[in-house]
Amino acid sequence: MSATTLTGPTGSLPEPAVSPRPPGPRWRHYLRVYAALWRNSVTRELTFKANFLLWIVVELLWFALQLTFIAVIYGHTQRIATWSRWQVVFLVGASQFIQQLFTAFFLSNCVQLSEHVRTGRLDFLLLLPVNTRFVISCRQVDLGAFVNAVSAVAVMAYAAHQLGVTPSAARVVGFLLLCGAGILIHYSLMFLLASVSFWTVRAQGIVWGYYNLFNIARLPDAAFRPGLFKAVFTFALPMLLVSNVPTKLLVRHLQSPWEMGRLVVLAGVCLGVSEWGWRRSVRRYTSASA
Repeated sequence: MSATTLTGPTGSLPEPAVSPRPPGPRWRHYLRVYAALWRNSVTRELTFKANFLLWIVVELLWFALQLTFIAVIYGHTQRIATWSRWQVVFLVGASQFIQQLFTAFFLSNCVQLSEHVRTGRLDFLLLLPVNTRFVISCRQVDLGAFVNAVSAVAVMAYAAHQLGVTPSAARVVGFLLLCGAGILIHYSLMFLLASVSFWTVRAQGIVWGYYNLFNIARLPDAAFRPGLFKAVFTFALPMLLVSNVPTKLLVRHLQSPWEMGRLVVLAGVCLGVSEWGWRRSVRRYTSASA
């Protein structure tokens, strides 16, 4: 693969030049492509260092505000439903960890899909000798979000210490796998909503609207009474599962193994629906120049 870059139709951002797929395993080709995309992202971040540092500070302040909010609530009560203070702090940390990893890998790419459609940049991406969804989804990496994810790990470690919890290696691995399932849910649903841009041209409002729903993932599921709201955000938009299930695995007791299975199954369902929506949307695409 060449290390040079090409300029897209709008001339706005460089793209890694992708040569025709060489002989060999397909996964190696995609690793080379992804490595080129990472190099491009690092170059972009180093070009705008002030913006890189500013967003780290903004996200850290927002995280601190969330923790302050929890401290204020627990200044007036001992528990939220059955959740203690440090269990909720761990939950907020887990939610931040999942959200920041999602932001690092996928957020900006999902948001920019409507711009690719509106400006015709998607024409260029469709011509690359790799899966188009792969390029769109992985084109940029937000390196600052990894720094914020580390701060979330520090908060979770401190909360676990306060709870006197020392999880086994198996539970930590299970936690990370469940966090991966949560990230997959966020990515699948946001990419599906971004695909609406094939019909509306602009869909940033819908995408950012979903992003605001991330705040629901910071709340204990036991705080909600059974009803329509809890059903929607457990099965249709499973925000209440994304952070609650991994947290329960480490610092609380899962009601049943089905809670983990439900999260994994819904992650697969969301990915399948997202892929169906993407393929249907691409068939509708007629190019900005048509």
